[in-house]
Amino acid sequence: MDEALLCIHMLILYWQQVRGSDPGLLTSLPNDRLILRFRRDENITDMRLNLVLAVTLMSIPMALVQGAEKKKLQIGIKKRVDNCPIKSRKGDVLNMHYTGKLEDGTEFDSSIPRNQPFTFTLGTGQVIKGWDQGLLGMCEGEKRKLVIPSELGYGDRGAPPKIPGGATLIFEVELLSIERRSDL
Repeated sequence: MDEALLCIHMLILYWQQVRGSDPGLLTSLPNDRLILRFRRDENITDMRLNLVLAVTLMSIPMALVQGAEKKKLQIGIKKRVDNCPIKSRKGDVLNMHYTGKLEDGTEFDSSIPRNQPFTFTLGTGQVIKGWDQGLLGMCEGEKRKLVIPSELGYGDRGAPPKIPGGATLIFEVELLSIERRSDL
């Protein structure tokens, strides 16, 4: 493939990603090898221009895609319950077991070894935003996995010494019980 076809191919990938038609093409690029070939008689300025264009077209959309991924809370259901007469909502007092880890798998906290559930009021700012958002609509006995971006966790400051600034947090949580404020 000569440099002109390479640039056209990259422009097509860029355009498809911008239009949103096939994000899979772009997200596979970082692991692929990119080989740039230039003709010996090609002007050095043209070679540099094509190289800059190629790198720019690959890096700009990837930065946008990676930035968007980091800001989104991810919620996975690990265990569903068959009978769910009550779902968690703002103002409920929740009793939870949890294990918190960093992206590299380092555990920074867990209520399980202490055998002491964590109790808090949902939606009142007593916990990080990722919990206030990620635990809504949960049933007693349900287990979830939350992947919380730093913006919804401890932000750029972190929670030293165990949680560095900018850290994405991964929580495995189990809702043991819900107490409605009207029930108290």
